Amino acid sequence: TGHGNFVGEVAANMKAISFQRTNGGSEVGYIVTNASSTGYQTSSDYRLKENVNYAWDATTRLKQLKPARFNWIADETNTLLEGFLAHEVTPIVPEAVSGVKDAMTEPLLYTDAHEIPEGKSEGDVRVPSRIDPQGVDQSKLVPLLVKAVQELEARIATLEG
Repeated sequence: TGHGNFVGEVAANMKAISFQRTNGGSEVGYIVTNASSTGYQTSSDYRLKENVNYAWDATTRLKQLKPARFNWIADETNTLLEGFLAHEVTPIVPEAVSGVKDAMTEPLLYTDAHEIPEGKSEGDVRVPSRIDPQGVDQSKLVPLLVKAVQELEARIATLEG
């Protein structure tokens, strides 16, 4: 925290929070701020990578993604948004998805460590099972999008030539 570099000569990027591997390992991400913005950074240094390959087919994978329009059940205004259903992204860009499809939390039960209300007994459900939702880190889709655009641009250039 508190270190960074100058961007132009306008403002310094300052690390607000650093995320590190367990047991004193290397930094894997950080939140950086300056005078006008906040950035959410994940490690990308070439020195941390191996088996770098630039020859892969992004267009075919991109065409498998299924962007959808939807509204959130909890949104009483029914505002339409665009996005993805996590379980549909999993087979195409698994690193973008966290959690498990259809996962539920375990119910929490009353134990002798709790003040048990009248009418309840030890072992009764204190907090019922609920949805343990999957998530999508949409930033993980950006490399696929950029590579697909590059492939399409090359195809267009060939057709125009």
